[in-house]
Amino acid sequence: MSDSLVLSARDDDVVTLTLNNPVRRNAMTQAMGEAFYAEIERLCGDASLRAVLLTGSTEGRAFCAGGDLGMIGGHADRGSEHPGDARSAARDTMKAFYELFLSVRSLPCPSVAALNGHAIGAGLCIALACDLRVADADAKFAFNFSQLGIHPGMGATWTLPRLVGPALAADLLYTGRTLSGTEAGAIGLVSRAVPSDRVREEADELARRIASSAPLAVRGIKQALRQSADRSLEAQLGYEAEQQALCYESEDLQEGLAAAREKRAPRFQGR
Repeated sequence: MSDSLVLSARDDDVVTLTLNNPVRRNAMTQAMGEAFYAEIERLCGDASLRAVLLTGSTEGRAFCAGGDLGMIGGHADRGSEHPGDARSAARDTMKAFYELFLSVRSLPCPSVAALNGHAIGAGLCIALACDLRVADADAKFAFNFSQLGIHPGMGATWTLPRLVGPALAADLLYTGRTLSGTEAGAIGLVSRAVPSDRVREEADELARRIASSAPLAVRGIKQALRQSADRSLEAQLGYEAEQQALCYESEDLQEGLAAAREKRAPRFQGR
C-alpha cells in the first residue's frame, strides 16, 4: 500500500483520486485534508482535465468513515475543560478543516463520487460536494452527527436540503439514521445505486461519458448549476446567453454540428 493518504491516477482526460487510509476506513484527518487540497489545487490548474472520479481505498471496506474521532475527541476535551475559552479556536479550526475537503467543489470540471463502501458523517458530506454519486446498493450511509452529540459540519445542512428537500433532510440530520445505498438512490441522495462489484465500473463509465462531451460547454453547465439556486431566472438567462455566445466562437461547436450532420460521434478538443 502507498504511504500517500490521497492517490492520484490519470487515464486520458479523467483523473481518479483515492482516499487512502484503509486501516482507519479512510477517516478524514488533517493530514489527509492537506494532501487532498493539494491535489485539488493542482487539478484546478489543468485546463485539459474533463472529469474527476473520487473513491476510497477498497481495503478498508469503506468509502470514508467520516471525521477522525481522535481529532473530534481532542476538541471535546479542550472544550469541556475550558468552556468558552477554546470555542473560537475550535470554530476556526473546523471551518478550515471543512474547506480542505470541500475544495472538491472548486474543480472547474464535473466530479463523480464512487461510493464503494460505507460513507458516514463527514465522509458522506464530501461525496455530496461532488456533482454526481454512484453508490454500492448494500453500503451504509448516515449523517450520524446527532448520534455522536455534535452539530453537523462539512456543509451537511446546506447540501442535503438541496438534494433531498428540507423535510427529508431534517429527518436524516435529526435522527442520524442509517440508509442503504438502495434507499439513498430512491431519495436522490445518490445518482445511481448498483451492486458492489459494479460501482467503480459505473462511476468510471459516467465520468468518461461526461469527458466525451464538449469541455467548454460542460464547464459552463457546472457553473450554471452551482449558481442557479441563488439566482433569479432573469440572471440565469443572462448567464446562459453569455455562455452560448462564447460557445459560438469555439471549434468544438463547429465539430459538434459537423458530427451531427455526418451522423458520427463528435471529437471535441476543448477549444
